[in-house]
Amino acid sequence: MSEGAARPLKIAIVGPESCGKTTLARALAEALNAAGIAAAWVPEYARDYFATRPYRSTPEIIEEVARGQLAAEQSLAGGVQVLLCDTTALNCKIWSEVAHGHCSPGLLALYRPGDYALTLLAEADIPWEPDPLRSHPTQRDWLFGLYRQALQDAGVNATRVHGAHAQRMAQARTALAAIWPGELPKF
Repeated sequence: MSEGAARPLKIAIVGPESCGKTTLARALAEALNAAGIAAAWVPEYARDYFATRPYRSTPEIIEEVARGQLAAEQSLAGGVQVLLCDTTALNCKIWSEVAHGHCSPGLLALYRPGDYALTLLAEADIPWEPDPLRSHPTQRDWLFGLYRQALQDAGVNATRVHGAHAQRMAQARTALAAIWPGELPKF
């Protein structure tokens, strides 16, 4: 993006594993683009990271994944009005706390919840789907509570999205319309 160009409206989509973050991010990007609003979806960087190496969880790897997630956001920010971030450094923060009992100072420095104009917190009220990067099928409600508390501690008033896909899309649209400059087109 050129100097002086408008920064995109960044939307964080966070929550426990298998709660529909990717589905929602993709669908919102498609709907916004179809409505004439330039939008980009930033995929979850951990998926690319572990696609070429065996899955290992160390504080150093988690910090590297968080840096990669933020770099992916930056690389897709040019020329769009809305940037839909499928996970953020918050996911890495929770991952590190659950897996290792703490976060490195470097990871905590990467966790900047105020960088997002809107945070959507996806509830774990849809069926869990197995995946090589998922390991908590019965603990999603507990994990949701960790996300909710971390956001509350950071002073972020997250919008909870829940229910069937159409309901989640409507909740996300309502939240976006509340901060959109002007009238948000229907989608």
